[in-house]
Amino acid sequence: MSSFKRLFYLVKHRHLWTHVRRSVTTWSPVGAAFNTKTHRRLNLLDKNGGLFGVPELNSPAGFQVATKAALRNTERLLEKACSCPPGVETVESFDQLSDGLCKVADLADFVKVAHPDQEFREAAERTCIEIGTVVEKLNTNVELCQSLKKLLDNPEIVAQLDPDTRRVAELFLFDFEISGIHLDDKLRKEAVALHVKLLDLNNEFLAGSHMPNRIARSVIPEHLHLQFASEGSFIQVGGLHADSPDDLVREIAYRIYLYPNADLMECLEELLKCRYKLAKLVGYESYGHRALKGTMAKTPETVMSFLQLLTDKLADRYNIEPSLYSPYLSLGACMEGLNNLFSELYGVSLMSEPPSAGEVWSEDVRKLAVVHETEGLLGYIYCDFFVRPDKPHQDCHFTIRGGRWCQETGQYQLPVVVLMLSLPHPTKSAPTLLTPGMMENLFHEMGHAMHSMLGRTRYQHVTGTRCATDFAEVPSILMEYFATDYRVISQLCTKKHYLIFYAVLDQIYHSQPQDRSTTDILKEMQQKFYGLPYTTNTAWQLRFSHLIGYGAKYYSYLMSRAVASMVWRQCFAQDPLNRDMGERYRREMLAHGGAKEPMLMVEGMLQRQPTIEEFVDALVSELNPNFETFIMDSES
Repeated sequence: MSSFKRLFYLVKHRHLWTHVRRSVTTWSPVGAAFNTKTHRRLNLLDKNGGLFGVPELNSPAGFQVATKAALRNTERLLEKACSCPPGVETVESFDQLSDGLCKVADLADFVKVAHPDQEFREAAERTCIEIGTVVEKLNTNVELCQSLKKLLDNPEIVAQLDPDTRRVAELFLFDFEISGIHLDDKLRKEAVALHVKLLDLNNEFLAGSHMPNRIARSVIPEHLHLQFASEGSFIQVGGLHADSPDDLVREIAYRIYLYPNADLMECLEELLKCRYKLAKLVGYESYGHRALKGTMAKTPETVMSFLQLLTDKLADRYNIEPSLYSPYLSLGACMEGLNNLFSELYGVSLMSEPPSAGEVWSEDVRKLAVVHETEGLLGYIYCDFFVRPDKPHQDCHFTIRGGRWCQETGQYQLPVVVLMLSLPHPTKSAPTLLTPGMMENLFHEMGHAMHSMLGRTRYQHVTGTRCATDFAEVPSILMEYFATDYRVISQLCTKKHYLIFYAVLDQIYHSQPQDRSTTDILKEMQQKFYGLPYTTNTAWQLRFSHLIGYGAKYYSYLMSRAVASMVWRQCFAQDPLNRDMGERYRREMLAHGGAKEPMLMVEGMLQRQPTIEEFVDALVSELNPNFETFIMDSES
């Protein structure tokens, strides 16, 4: 909001709110929307509308139409960005170019994972690859980079830029630099080829990491067959069944699901080699150094110091496990609780809105309008919460469309996101009931969603969760504290830190090449940082899908938890419904996305500069028996 006059902002949104009240008249209570089964019939190929309201996407073929349109628009904006005089218009052209590609690519990135129709998934994946390839070529386009350098190399022009515009310009230039723009033609082409190869390897590894393993039915005791999915004469094992009370079921699932897949192992090895080769090619010591340059931690050395210090301080502590004995809560009650919480903190309401024909990909997807009491409609959250065949069992947040101020229309482009969970369906006699772990994951992912909704950045390149990875998890983890606070929970009711092991393993994989297999590295790190013995003939790393999106950055869950812990204790622990703190949190942290240095946002919220030692102490204090906490992440 700092980029716009306050008066203009209020007048603009008051007009928007008037429009919203006229045009959306079918909002219903959010709790009721999630406690009952939907009665609408869904035609996935309805020709009257498209996914997320995009007309072209009423069929798989629409992805190619949308892709071609985006690429035509890219050519137009590319010419504009390269020809306009250096200034704000240059950065706006870059952001419009990025926005046009992201609106198609981000949507496709979600659909390729979550859509129930295989043709839609395949079409979306082709779009991801096609646009991803174009993006990598743009990141090594010398003429495009020169237009940005002319801007940033001119002190007089830079002095006239507002802070957001300068920050976004520097971030775009950073993207050029880590992609190898400084290399000669031959090496630049090699860098592009490595990027494109990595797109394929990433997709291959992600797909394989979620695929079930199978074993002959005859090998499994007959009385356990019903515990697993069947495929002819085989049993399919698609997860660890960690919640099963049967020891044998858990052991079978562990050994079969984590059994090494030779093709996937080769894919991971090649992926790590390509990442290292790319990092060295563009001038970094390792992929970890390249990946961490723009984060709070800055370097792998800082991350490893943080993790080692944390490990040392935890050495003499006992682990406090989450309580699993609190009452079961309905999904609707939790959603009402979130609605009340957001209303108290931010003046924001979640309102259920029926989707248009063809707008959603499954009949049980709920659409929420996020509405501020004075600013009006802030954006939309699509809630894909329930299990279904072929849907990945992974809780996550997807940006479909980023928010930005549109100079061309004089309006704010409203953000659109999807939250994906794997919850049981409500029945005719009972709503969906959540365990404490399920509820915490819901709060976690909703934290990401509100980060996207409450941000009002000038540029979509830095909207919401498009910020440093070790800051992006702060809003979601902070929500976990609300989820475990009795004053919040009371309104809803009618282990050794394995994250350290994950984070260290991720760092080692992305450091200098090791003269040993990824499994050998896993064994050593598991013994040193996890404490549980390695099980022969298992390869947990092949299920570590975060290696793709969080390569060299998995420590971010711990760093973000430390920041969230400090924010919770200092700002919310005494009064979790404090509106003044809610407004400060939005103003200092949520509003900026990636448009501000993450540590500056933390300092603004805490009103002081924290140290690495304080981050570690904040995490260690989590183990105080008098301070109940959950240590979960979206992987579990």
